[in-house]
Amino acid sequence: MRAFLLTLVAASSLVAAEPRALKAGAAAVDVSPVAFPVNMPGGFDANMAEGVNDPLMSRSLAISDGETTVVLTVVDNLGLPPPILAEAKKVASEKTGIPVERMLVSSTHTHSGAAINAEGSPGSDSPAEKNRTVLVAGLADSIVKAHAAMRPASVASASRALPHEVFNRRWYLKEGKMQPNPFGGIDKVRMNPPNSPDVLDRPAGPTDPEISLLSVRDAKGRPLGLFANYSLHYVGATPRGKISADYYGEFARLVPQRLGEPGLVAMMSNGTSGDINNSPFGSIRPPREPMEQARIVAQEAADSVWFALRDVKAHEPKAVLGMRQRTLNLNYRKPTKEQLLYAKAVLAIKDEAATQRLPRLAEHYARRTLIAAERKEETVEVILQAVRIGEFAMVGIPFETFAEIGLSLKKDSPFARTMVVGLANGRHGYLPTPAQHELGGYETWLGTCHVQEDASDLILRELRPMLAELRGL
Repeated sequence: MRAFLLTLVAASSLVAAEPRALKAGAAAVDVSPVAFPVNMPGGFDANMAEGVNDPLMSRSLAISDGETTVVLTVVDNLGLPPPILAEAKKVASEKTGIPVERMLVSSTHTHSGAAINAEGSPGSDSPAEKNRTVLVAGLADSIVKAHAAMRPASVASASRALPHEVFNRRWYLKEGKMQPNPFGGIDKVRMNPPNSPDVLDRPAGPTDPEISLLSVRDAKGRPLGLFANYSLHYVGATPRGKISADYYGEFARLVPQRLGEPGLVAMMSNGTSGDINNSPFGSIRPPREPMEQARIVAQEAADSVWFALRDVKAHEPKAVLGMRQRTLNLNYRKPTKEQLLYAKAVLAIKDEAATQRLPRLAEHYARRTLIAAERKEETVEVILQAVRIGEFAMVGIPFETFAEIGLSLKKDSPFARTMVVGLANGRHGYLPTPAQHELGGYETWLGTCHVQEDASDLILRELRPMLAELRGL
């Protein structure tokens, strides 16, 4: 595959672009909810917040070579719906002149963020609409302010492994330990199983331990912006009933201190963490107070950035800059006849004792099965993006993507370093590989994974040529 990509690059590199002088700007805007109570999504039941523990932010980095300007934005949210992103990008584009196709906006996937109404209710004075207005305006404003702050800059990329905080959460269990799934069947692997040697056999996939980063400095060499990426789900255990940006917010707070520049705008994006979390399966961790583990992970990530930047020999004031965006239509999954009959039978049960004997989450997924069956749309359009900044590349995927997909992209990339950003430009559920679909488990269930089972192959088939095209600039 790598040889094929390099052949494509050679064929398209007869006239290579010259590196151009760069300008960059960064900004951060508070997008915390202003009306309470608000639901913190991510679970199966309502989880209401009554206040803010630490702010949710929209952080943007704008980079230009005088001809092309690209925007990289990270928002503290579970996963922003495409309508909200389209609205905010449109506002920012009208104020800056930057095409919406040159804006990569990703969500951190904090589970202690605020639920946001996708479509909105214009004219409404409801708490949900107030919070939506704040988020859309703040997201757009962070882009506008980053663009307005652009000044001569230089860039560098780096990375460092932080392996002991990432764990594959999908496990094969020992014989006889697997329980029925919500559809009445038996999966081959389980997400977040009991952490017991009597239960655990082996993890069902790899992890990606790399913290990769793009560092931007001004003409005097002062840190201006930093865009980092780690393939780790949210950490959790944040204060009950309080909004929190989780470890992403703590990282953004610590990095300016580590680098000695209070004005630095640092952001941590979510990588390919669809099957990765911070639970140490196979070992024991002492109890933590609220936010303690998030702070530990953030501290280690900030330290990793500091060490990685020590190895950077120079920041380059010139670079080849480019960005590509393509849309891909994927089929929505539909339940089989058997799944639909089972779901209707589950929801028809009225006897409480019989309901108690159902598999865990059976009623939840029965309702999701009916929703999938009744969905009028047959396909969903997803946005895929690729960015080049010198010898550094970034791709954006609008899913909770499995680690092995990111590892494959990095391995095959024609660039020296490639960052894979998940939950970019939308959130369309989980993205397992076809092989992981065969194993079953939460991330593959209908109602959790919304699109066709070979979606990851189709996405890779689009992204690899996009990277090759950028390499040929």
